[in-house]
Amino acid sequence: MKESLLTIDNLNAWYGSGKTVLQSLSLELTEHEVVGLIGLNGSGKTTFLKVLSGLLPTFRSDGILFYGRPIKCRERDFKLCRYTVFAEDYSFQYFTFREYLSYVFSSYKKKLPDVSELTEGFHFEDYTDILLKDLSTGSRKKAFLITAFALKPELLLLDEPVNGLDFESTEYLYKQIAGYKKYGTVLFSSHILESITLTSDRVFILKDGQIRQAFENGQLNAADIREALLYENDI
Repeated sequence: MKESLLTIDNLNAWYGSGKTVLQSLSLELTEHEVVGLIGLNGSGKTTFLKVLSGLLPTFRSDGILFYGRPIKCRERDFKLCRYTVFAEDYSFQYFTFREYLSYVFSSYKKKLPDVSELTEGFHFEDYTDILLKDLSTGSRKKAFLITAFALKPELLLLDEPVNGLDFESTEYLYKQIAGYKKYGTVLFSSHILESITLTSDRVFILKDGQIRQAFENGQLNAADIREALLYENDI
């Protein structure tokens, strides 16, 4: 039986306006699995990943456990075990990809690896020495994805990772996600059903900041998940 990696108990999150975005959200991730979080735009997917990434302090929960130990999302030990690729990220604009990669691996205290296979797989070879601010949306996304898969954190968080990618890079991304279980756990959000069904071991449906339904292994049928999404949208 797989060991529990991350447990979230009764999470509520909101922004400055005070409007609650996540309500009573609870889930558990185990080691070496791929979990998809699917929901329509505005369902709270990005907000949830921001909380786990330590970027949204306005939340409360009855407990967040990492390997059974209570943690705070901003604490250093947890930071070194996770990496997040957001749907849109305009940070480090005056770094080239190579400079950013070097910075990340230094911050995580890991040896800089050979990323040639990943840059070739994402068709990124010609962009490694261009400032991130000068890259297209898709190429900038590739820079962060390559970094993520090279880093191999225990918990990899991906927010709408397909957005902005060309067809070949999307197919390569699916292979990287599906094969990541040998290194750690992936939690990724998407509103694209194909992304979920091709890669996930489990799927959670998020609606209005709440997990309304879960599908596991043999239940990952695209038609059933689509029906659940449409049904939940009508509640």
